[in-house]
Amino acid sequence: MSLILSCTDGSVYAASVYEHTAWAAKKLDAPVQVIHLLEPHPERPLMSDWSGNLGMDSREQLMEELVQLEATQARIAQVKANAILGEAAKRLSELGLEQVKTEALHGALVDYIEQSATAKKAQMVVIGKRGESADFAKLHLGGNLERVIRSCPHPVLVSARRYSPIQRVLIAFDGGPSALKAVDYAINSPLLKGLSIALLAAGSGNSKLENQLEEARQKFQEAGFEVKAEMLPGEPETLISNRVKEEKIDLLLMGAYGHSRIRQFIVGSTTTTMIRTCQIPILMFR
Repeated sequence: MSLILSCTDGSVYAASVYEHTAWAAKKLDAPVQVIHLLEPHPERPLMSDWSGNLGMDSREQLMEELVQLEATQARIAQVKANAILGEAAKRLSELGLEQVKTEALHGALVDYIEQSATAKKAQMVVIGKRGESADFAKLHLGGNLERVIRSCPHPVLVSARRYSPIQRVLIAFDGGPSALKAVDYAINSPLLKGLSIALLAAGSGNSKLENQLEEARQKFQEAGFEVKAEMLPGEPETLISNRVKEEKIDLLLMGAYGHSRIRQFIVGSTTTTMIRTCQIPILMFR
């Protein structure tokens, strides 16, 4: 049976991750696997090559102390992980979920998602917008988030800071493969059954996109959804943000990272902008 993979680091987003996980698990009738990284920052090791800087006696003493320090930090990390995962299991149980497992991981989250047999069984990944190391003042995204979205074959649900009941859904539609994947998922998955759906495309004078938008609208209508579709001139980021606020949208669906990293560095990324600025959960498709 496919499961929902819920990622937690015990940060301020953890409570929201659990609530979004519970919502998805109930809608999809799926068990939950909660994971926590024991080593979220392996790029900053304590151990380094000091051979050219210190004498033999000093070097040996320093290495012994570093080994002891790393062992102590590993024990503390395990205690912290046990506490975080215990709280996650407790909270999800309070939210009405019975099938919940927890796991503390060594290594990178992306590697786990790409290689783990458990992760490959997942039908969705739920993760917070920012983790415990993010800089809220500069609106930095969590360090794992972009890498997870880029590498994950499953839909990724990026939780908002706080959970709110989900009734109104907006799909950012550009006619691309990821947007079409989002449409197919929304129609065929039980996740969005019974919810109000809106399709929004940015552009003008694009007959191909207009036709694709109308086809998507008809698919939703034939599947029994309450749906409306619009194509408006303007920049996608501005149009989406305004519509989310005006219509009090509860969930945004969109394709993720449709261009190369180099192009995004030069011209920016709609994906990153929407994750950073939208105050609602976003379900991403690759």
